[in-house]
Amino acid sequence: MLRRALPARPEARRILLGTLFSAVGRGLTLPFLFIYLTDVRGLTDTRAGLVIGWFGAVTLALSPLAGTFIDRFGARRVVLPCLVIEAIGTGSLALVDSTASAFGVMTLVAIGSSAIWAGQNTILASLTDDGERQRVFGLNFALLNLGIGTGGLISGAVIDVARPITFEVIYLLDAVSYLTPALILLSLPHVGRRPAVATGAKADDRRTGGYLTVLRDRPFRRLVIFGLVLTTCGYAQIEVGFAAYSVRVVEVTPRVVAWALAANTVMIVLSQLLVIRRLEGRSRTRALAAVGAVFAGAWLVLGAAGVVGSGNAVLAALGVVACSAIFGFGETMLSPVMPALTNALATDELRGRYNAMSSMIFGISGVVGPVTAGPLIGAANGRVWVAVVVGGCLAASVLALTLRPLLTAAQDGRPTAAATPEPEPAGAT
Repeated sequence: MLRRALPARPEARRILLGTLFSAVGRGLTLPFLFIYLTDVRGLTDTRAGLVIGWFGAVTLALSPLAGTFIDRFGARRVVLPCLVIEAIGTGSLALVDSTASAFGVMTLVAIGSSAIWAGQNTILASLTDDGERQRVFGLNFALLNLGIGTGGLISGAVIDVARPITFEVIYLLDAVSYLTPALILLSLPHVGRRPAVATGAKADDRRTGGYLTVLRDRPFRRLVIFGLVLTTCGYAQIEVGFAAYSVRVVEVTPRVVAWALAANTVMIVLSQLLVIRRLEGRSRTRALAAVGAVFAGAWLVLGAAGVVGSGNAVLAALGVVACSAIFGFGETMLSPVMPALTNALATDELRGRYNAMSSMIFGISGVVGPVTAGPLIGAANGRVWVAVVVGGCLAASVLALTLRPLLTAAQDGRPTAAATPEPEPAGAT
């Protein structure tokens, strides 16, 4: 299955290798930024939260500009400097000693982050064809989670709030990890350049095309709405809603939450290749609808754990872990299909903008989800929150099904008539 998921072009394989190395570095620091800013550098909880929120706001604000630059100058010229900026910013976190310096450094990190995801997706799309793209995006997601999980295990074993140098070292290692995909991209001089466009009508399209053109694409507009609903009620709830409900309503310890997140990673790494294989030749919109149903099922399991609560601590803890694992299975379907469908709808001239808008979905939901989770969990002992997120995920499933009639069979990932060989007439030689 791994051999089948690997892209045909060696350049794409090297890009995936860069993803894995940078993900290990990201995993070293991802779970610990809040702890580092508060317990090591002395920021208050409120100020640390504002710093992290500022990072998200800056990244979201710059994402549309990143998409424009990718289309205008090519992904290569945007991703390379952003990887360097990200490395400098991440390494500078080791030197943070005040609220002002934290804001300054996180601004630098946000500038780098704003274009990397969209740019790398654009590069991968340019190195793969429609038939393999879905598999490659799924493999990319599995490698990302494998790297983050590995990095998290390493840093969890060595960091100590009483020894600030342990945090400084992991931030410096994270910075180095961002240079790996940069060096790989530098070794591929023809990868990520702006596609050549013939003179005439297509050249005029490049000059006049922009985000208005992208938003006029009715199928993509429906896909964006689906993504906003699904991620707001799904992904965006993991960091705040899931953790808060688990600790406050289900009454498990933070250690159980950590086990649950580990189960999520294990599920993704072990099942992603199998899911990729099962998705081949099947409707992408139906797969997206299934994602909404799986996410809703995960939240229902967590809601059931809340009903059990402290009455049966073991069963409640198993419910929290099961919720995270089920959610991870849904992610294995979403991760290959969403970017593949985005790039099936995109044109070469506007591919950067399409991928930037797709990444903005997670940025917008990442602001809306955490803000709404707290009040909803505080109402009716969390039952309102469970009802909202379950209902939202099911509504996303309906939106995915309404997208199907707007797509061609090829865009939806279904076999086309042209792809089915005609039977030979009897007696043919």
